[in-house]
Amino acid sequence: MLSRTANHLYWMARYIERAETTARLLEVGGRNALMPDIGGGFRNDWEAILQANGTLEMFNDKYSDAVQRNIETFLFFDADNPSSVLSCMNMARENARVVRTALTSSVWDAINGAFQELKQFQRTERSKLELSDLTEWTLRSTALIRGCIETTQLRSDGYHFMGTGFGIERGDNTSRLLDVKYYVLLPNVSYIGSGLDQSQWVTLLRSMSAHRAFNWTYPGELSAAKIADFLILNRMFPRSLLSAISQTSGHLDHIGRVYGSVTPAQTKVHEILSELAEAQVKDIFDEGLHEFLMRFMRQNGELAHTVQETYLQGMPT
Repeated sequence: MLSRTANHLYWMARYIERAETTARLLEVGGRNALMPDIGGGFRNDWEAILQANGTLEMFNDKYSDAVQRNIETFLFFDADNPSSVLSCMNMARENARVVRTALTSSVWDAINGAFQELKQFQRTERSKLELSDLTEWTLRSTALIRGCIETTQLRSDGYHFMGTGFGIERGDNTSRLLDVKYYVLLPNVSYIGSGLDQSQWVTLLRSMSAHRAFNWTYPGELSAAKIADFLILNRMFPRSLLSAISQTSGHLDHIGRVYGSVTPAQTKVHEILSELAEAQVKDIFDEGLHEFLMRFMRQNGELAHTVQETYLQGMPT
């Protein structure tokens, strides 16, 4: 496969996953805005969401007030924000358009259909659009696209480049969602274990469509350690860090077999996977959850850079 085609498929997948995560961040913000304000943190002024999204400085340069309406607009509709749902879906569609012949008609129709529906949202008066409607639409649309990929695409190297993109982006996004909760949303360490702490953990699980799966896996009392274990180290939950890296490793190993070589990207992903597979939640909390997540984000970013250099700027021979 040409590196140009692989690059477009990889980034199409990353933008689809990123759009979903931005919607999930908005959902977290919307749910937490309904909680009572106890002061001392970022929770009710929404800056936590922008901080996790990596767009706080960009937002402050454009908007005067970090109020919910401005942040909703910035994260969903703002074309100047490369992480907004609008920007991500536009970029996903553009990447798909360039390599349309590498996609099944079902995948293209799902992506293009979402693009057209998003244009309808843009033409709708903002006061008539509820945040929950926008986030639910995004989750449905991205799920449909992924479903079409899984059920109609050949398991060729193109499919595995898409899978690599989904896996890398999902690992980054799960770590960001976790970091919002533990490092930013909780105003003060004295609230750890409180009713507010518990409510925020439940909100996080719900925003990741993980609440029921968590209860199946860990019946009984909810705790930060159990949730961290579930979202970081549980192989069966598809949005966990370990699951995302395992997925990425599997796709990169398949690509390596296709081209008959072991690449630096495979070596890097195997290192991350080995560390996660041996990790214990106690060790993570001893290191500090925020510190662990920041280190994972750096490793995942290095992996993405290695994939780009190895495959997407000239395929291995």
